[in-house]
Parts: sequence; structure tokens; C-alpha cells
Amino acid sequence: MSKRFLATTLVLAFMMTAPFASAQTAAADATKAPRLTLVEPLKDFGTVPKGQKLDWAFEYRNTGTADLQILAAKPTCGCTVADFDKVIKPGQSGKVTAHVDTTAFAGPISKAVVLETNDPAAPTVQVTISAVVKPYVDAYPVGYVRYNMIQGEVVKQSVLLYSEDETPFEILKVNSPHEWIRADLRKAEGADAIATLGRKGQVQYVLDVTVGGDRARVGPIAEKVHVSTNSQYQPDFWLTVTGVIRPSFRVEPGPDSGVNFGDVFPAAAATVQQTILLRSNNLTAPETFVVTKAESGVAGIKTAVKPTGNKGEYEVTLEVARDAKPGSLDGSVLIHTSDRAQPVVTIPVRGAVKSATR
Repeated sequence: MSKRFLATTLVLAFMMTAPFASAQTAAADATKAPRLTLVEPLKDFGTVPKGQKLDWAFEYRNTGTADLQILAAKPTCGCTVADFDKVIKPGQSGKVTAHVDTTAFAGPISKAVVLETNDPAAPTVQVTISAVVKPYVDAYPVGYVRYNMIQGEVVKQSVLLYSEDETPFEILKVNSPHEWIRADLRKAEGADAIATLGRKGQVQYVLDVTVGGDRARVGPIAEKVHVSTNSQYQPDFWLTVTGVIRPSFRVEPGPDSGVNFGDVFPAAAATVQQTILLRSNNLTAPETFVVTKAESGVAGIKTAVKPTGNKGEYEVTLEVARDAKPGSLDGSVLIHTSDRAQPVVTIPVRGAVKSATR
């Protein structure tokens, strides 16, 4: 057999077997896939004191033959994710660290993190932190006080603080976030104490929370009163103060928009007027709100005040005088009221007086 014939035969044999080898390699690659295996999908902390921070690193392994990718780690309400490993090689492990703050919970809780992966057999998996949250310091009837009031009012609400701790319960200090939220503490005695609450024999406290006054700001209330205790399990208790403080009266149009007369020709047209309406927000005693007078700080603008047919409602009329001199109307009108929090309302005035002849 000649050397040339042998070489030709080998080449032909290689050409015939190469496609089969490529197909086998492609088939082997196609069978490679990641596989996620959770080491411990549920972490039960048992009974924990209210306020304890629960942290746990859930381990997952790649028992497949291709890279495992964690595409996302989405926590449910009340749980946060600190970090997680995104790519895990075959045979290696990764972790997702979950965090739960039990301050806002009581009783059994279950908080989860959903992992999205490239594992075709498990595109989503879930790991869960569970616990029974026990308040060692709590408030009756609830752990918050809520207010719906108008500015200038002063309203007091009270809660009873009690403890499930084994050692004698003592409140060390109470801190209020603002001067217009006053928190006064006293021991519960007589009818104030409730024997069925807390551990038997423990001292109970009444916390009086007074909100309001002239310095209270208008808007939603979202504050917390900090109660420091000697409890070994729950040294800090936070009483939520929530609600809303409404203005004691409404002004339309308000100080932000003011009054704009535009271009005025007083000597050549009818009387030019603008009206400002003030209404009391006090639903129980609207008549306590009174508009006493209105002062114009703008040359050429006259003011008048009169009550309407509704209690606690007044009209303030601004009129451009017939003899107003041409020029800019730029200044303010001061409206005086009986309200302690806002005794004077400043209304900006704009416009221009034009000559009657063009």
C-alpha cells in the first residue's frame, strides 16, 4: 500500500468521524445545567423578645454542572436583604443574608425571601425566617396614640405600660421628640391598674401624652416617644404618636397664591373688587373664630370685613379705589383674627393701575 493511499484513507476516516464527535460534544454541553440545593430553607428563632434584630445567612449549593446564577433576591414585607452571592460555580456554595426587625411585630411571624435563579428546575425558591415575638414591655389598649385636632388645641391621651419580665419592672426615663408632645409618667394605682395585664406583682405605669398648643405644627403627626426601662429583654419601648393637626381656619385664596388684580382702569370702569373667604375648621365651636379687621398695605386698595350667614365664616373684600393713582399694586393685606396660633394672615396683592386714557 502506497503512502499516498494511506494518507488519503486517514483523511477520509477523520472527515467521517469528526461530525459524530462534534455532535457528541454538543450533546454533552446541552445536558449541563445548574441545580440549586437549599441547605436550610427555614430558620426558626423560637420565642424572641420584641425589638430583637433577627439576622440569618441562608446557604445554597450548586449541585449541577453549570454556573448557578441568582438573578434577584426579593424580600417580603417586614424583611430586608443585606446581600447575596450572585454566581456559584458547580460544587460551590453561596449565601443570602436576611434581616428582620421585630420592633413592629408581636406573636408568630414568618418573613421570607424569594430567590430568582437560572435553574430550569427551580426558577424561584423561598427561604423563611420564623419566630414568636413576645413583648416583655407593652402598652394597653394599644401601642400608639392617635390625634385628629386643629392647631391650637391641646388633647391628652393615656396608655398603661406593663411588663412580662421576671425582675421588678421599672421605667427609667421618658423622652419626647418635641416640646409640643409632652409625656408624663406616673404609677398606676387604684382603678388605673389592670391586674390581668403583665406578670403578677409587677408595677404598672400610666403614660399621659399631651399633644398640641400654639407651637404644634400643621400637618401629619408621625413621631415616637422613647421609654427606657430596666427590662433585660426589652430595655427600649417606643410609643407611636400619630394623626393629623389641621389649621384652625382656611383661607381662600391662600397666602401662597394671593390676590392678582391684573391691569385695572378704575376711573373708566365699574368697581374692581376681589374677595377673600376665611372659614373656621372647628366643627364643634366654629363661632369661636372671628376676623376682627383687615389692613391694607397697598396704596389704592381699600378693605372691608363682614361675616357670612355661616358661623365662623367671613368675607374680606379688597377694592381698588376710584381715585387710585396709576402705578403698581404691589404689597400685602393683613387680616387680623382671634386665632392664637395664627393671629395675622398676610395676603400678597399684585396688579397695576392704568390711566383711563390710553
